[in-house]
Amino acid sequence: MRSLPNPGRFTENRPGFFDINVPAEQLGVEDSREEDWRKPFPLPLLGSTSADEELTALVGFNPQREDWRRPFLVYLMGPGVGDESIFEAEHADEPEVEAVLGFRPTHAVNVSAGCNREIDHVATALLTAAVMDVIGGVAKAELLDGQASVVAGLPGLLGIADDDWMALGTAEFLRAWVGHPAFRLVK
Repeated sequence: MRSLPNPGRFTENRPGFFDINVPAEQLGVEDSREEDWRKPFPLPLLGSTSADEELTALVGFNPQREDWRRPFLVYLMGPGVGDESIFEAEHADEPEVEAVLGFRPTHAVNVSAGCNREIDHVATALLTAAVMDVIGGVAKAELLDGQASVVAGLPGLLGIADDDWMALGTAEFLRAWVGHPAFRLVK
């Protein structure tokens, strides 16, 4: 992620937990928002003060500046990185994953968007694929009702588990799914 030409904000809030803001264009997605999509902070609420450094520190950004970056949380889980106990709890009841893959995963990387627009779903899948290009692994994507038949023929799909509610696949699978008209991640 640091290798992106302009990664925007990239902070490690605690070991293995990253707060990232990436321009969608760097993931190969066109951001089609209107130029004034984000209205400035309502200045009447600020009284006679301007958006100075103190206000920026209070709200976390300059409320009068456009920010075209997409917010993500990326966290690592497993032995030696991030929250091992969270990994164990989240994966304790997934025997089908081991059956589909032929091994029991020991680590996980979770990529989630801080927004819920179509562009955020696409950017999340593409950021996940980019992470997989670097570290390898298998994507676990939760499916909406009826999506199992949609993803069944996509390249890179390793299997479907959890009564058709979960797809396991490669980075190639994620990229192929993004290109499908019925693509949508589960929030």
